[in-house]
Amino acid sequence: MDHVDMDRLKSGEVNLGTSIMAVQFDKGVVIGADSRTTTGSYIANRVTDKLTHIHDHIYCCRSGSAADTQAVADIVHYYLQLYTQIHGTPPSVSTAAGVFQTMCYENKDGLSAGIIVAGWDKDAGPSVYNIPLGGGLFRQPWAIGGSGSTYVYGYCDATYQEGWGRDETVNFVKNTLALAMSRDGSSGGVIRMCVITEEGVERLFVAGDQLPKFWEGKEVLTAPPTKGFQNVAVPMTIE
Repeated sequence: MDHVDMDRLKSGEVNLGTSIMAVQFDKGVVIGADSRTTTGSYIANRVTDKLTHIHDHIYCCRSGSAADTQAVADIVHYYLQLYTQIHGTPPSVSTAAGVFQTMCYENKDGLSAGIIVAGWDKDAGPSVYNIPLGGGLFRQPWAIGGSGSTYVYGYCDATYQEGWGRDETVNFVKNTLALAMSRDGSSGGVIRMCVITEEGVERLFVAGDQLPKFWEGKEVLTAPPTKGFQNVAVPMTIE
């Protein structure tokens, strides 16, 4: 086989569309995602939970094919349960990310999966790992992914600051996802977040009618016409 036929690989799949995010702070991590799942232009599920439990203090955010990412997350969950039984200790976040990376890289021609792995462990504390399409592995203080992420890289670069606490990080994740959802047609619904610390996991929920509001162009749409302007069609000269 000389080349990969992408049309054959993923025709008609259910896609997560997606805006996902994870941010590290001093005592833990905050992960978040929108809730829209699309099949082409049809919204198949508007309340999807894209934050998947992997181990006690480890979660992943899923983007890409819903079937692929659910299958990979289930397999990694199985391996980490096995790891705990064999070694008698919980796995580290880097171990979980390594298993995800191996699965995604070795099957990169057959999977559509972008994963963010985040959590807390006793060795490294809080950590965030990004595994984009193709199976790379990158540790970052914050990571974003999915179709909505392309709209908010500049906002994240300009806003993120090291040394934040829990509340500042939660607000950052909430605002970033709201901005991505307002621009990206494949993202929407509600915002689900998890705060993962040594003490445990706290789930947060932001309903669709409680999302942060930003400028959406209403000022331009409702502005009065400029004085002297006449909305008259002018014929174009044809030479």
